[in-house]
Amino acid sequence: MTIALASDHAGFELKQFVKKWLEGHDFDYHDFGTYSPDSCDYADFGHPLAFAVEDGTYPFGIAICGSGEGIAMTVNKHQGIRAGLCWIPEIAHLCRQHNDANVLVMPGRFIDTDTAAAIMEEFFQTPFEGGRHQRRIEKIPLPREEE
Repeated sequence: MTIALASDHAGFELKQFVKKWLEGHDFDYHDFGTYSPDSCDYADFGHPLAFAVEDGTYPFGIAICGSGEGIAMTVNKHQGIRAGLCWIPEIAHLCRQHNDANVLVMPGRFIDTDTAAAIMEEFFQTPFEGGRHQRRIEKIPLPREEE
């Protein structure tokens, strides 16, 4: 399985760790950038990741910025994206189990690599529960007004 990755400068260091973790767990990845710790804008990298997950090119994405908030807001603008900001493994579990999250967002300035590893482990091992949760996620896209 190939995972889409994106970060801004504040998430760059954690993204480098994420790459090694993915390689060690038999995942491939496509890095949408940034490619250095130089200051940049998270949306420039979050949107390409979101388009690629939304169109099915990649089943999941991992997005990282300083707080996680900016890149989460960016990728969640896309209709087919359900991104969850996770700072502990339990949140990652619920994002997958209840929300069928397809993009994991992590706050690069607020978690260490051990926590990030535990979050990714939980995210990728937890299946979507379906049932009542399916009905709920079907209501996420804005309904179109009848013409």
